Amino acid sequence: MKYLFISLLIASCLLTFGQHNESQIQHTKVFHEKGMYAGWPANHGIWIWDNEILVGFSKGYHKDMGHSKHNIDRDKPEVHLFARSLDGGATWTIEDPSKKGLVSHGFSAGKARKDISKPKKLTQKINFKHPDFAMTLRSNSISAGSSWFWYSYDRGKSWDGPFELAQLKLKGTAARTDYLIDSEDQCTAFITVAKANGEEGRIAAIRSKDGGMSWNFLSWIGDEPEGFAIMPASVRLSETDIIVAQRRREETQRFIALSLSKDNGRTWESLNNPVEDTGIGNPPAMIKLQDGRLCLVYGYRADYESIQKGTKTSGIRALLSSDNGRTWSKEFVLRKDGSGQDIGYSRIVQRKDGKIVIVYYFMDSITGPERYIGSTIWTPPAE
Repeated sequence: MKYLFISLLIASCLLTFGQHNESQIQHTKVFHEKGMYAGWPANHGIWIWDNEILVGFSKGYHKDMGHSKHNIDRDKPEVHLFARSLDGGATWTIEDPSKKGLVSHGFSAGKARKDISKPKKLTQKINFKHPDFAMTLRSNSISAGSSWFWYSYDRGKSWDGPFELAQLKLKGTAARTDYLIDSEDQCTAFITVAKANGEEGRIAAIRSKDGGMSWNFLSWIGDEPEGFAIMPASVRLSETDIIVAQRRREETQRFIALSLSKDNGRTWESLNNPVEDTGIGNPPAMIKLQDGRLCLVYGYRADYESIQKGTKTSGIRALLSSDNGRTWSKEFVLRKDGSGQDIGYSRIVQRKDGKIVIVYYFMDSITGPERYIGSTIWTPPAE
């Protein structure tokens, strides 16, 4: 009888724990439009001020290109939009930043837009510590193109730019938005750069010490890979320590790698991979939580054949680390209802109440064939 009571108690606790986890996950749609393709928040950026969140994404026309490709019509225009939430991600409104100074064709699926301003040189220092500051870095290529930046002092309602990454003598860049603000004048950014053969890519740390007037090469993160290391996600751990997660590919392996700098970005060491298998490949998003832990999120892209067989599912997954990336928790599967492999490219922020807001693009069997921008609000379990 005693052992039966203990068994029932354990089963009850496990059931309660499972229910608690489910109650801590909430999925919402940020943007979905019939006949349109929405994707790739990781190519744009995300920012948060109190309960206000701003995230960028691409919008094009849906076209059936088969199960293994992005179902976007590359012969029709692609525009870059923002979604803004004033209630911590519960509801969203859509904005067109091209009407407010941010016009970029970075990673354009179709033809280059004719309304893009030519990059100019910054003539007045930026205050990186402005309370309503946002900056986005964009490129016109995924391998060996050019990169520029825009900045905003009003939470992304208006933008100034594009500006050159002045003095940056790197051949072929593919910048996406990933930066650390160190002071009013200093900012460290991490960008993808073409390899010696012109193909993507490897990751460089660059730094401005004069409010964006000039940007200088700081270091390479790791040796040049045989495959690629792209799409960095950085977190400052201390005044001297920085950790960077990277999307990696080597032959048939798709994984997420980590590098750590203990001298403020000048040199780097490799840590154990937190994720050894991302399916057919997806970039990481990473933040430092209020309790000091690291949270890493990524989209798992299962191949279509495995999804059809029911052996694998596409979805959004997360891990936690209590020792600055040395070791990681089990994976938390936040959703596993992806109906194809074209999902992910997450961005992540944390609200003041501790909840995490993850924004990504997704496809499921209920919504229809279009890719849409989705969001998951999650309360990570206590340490």
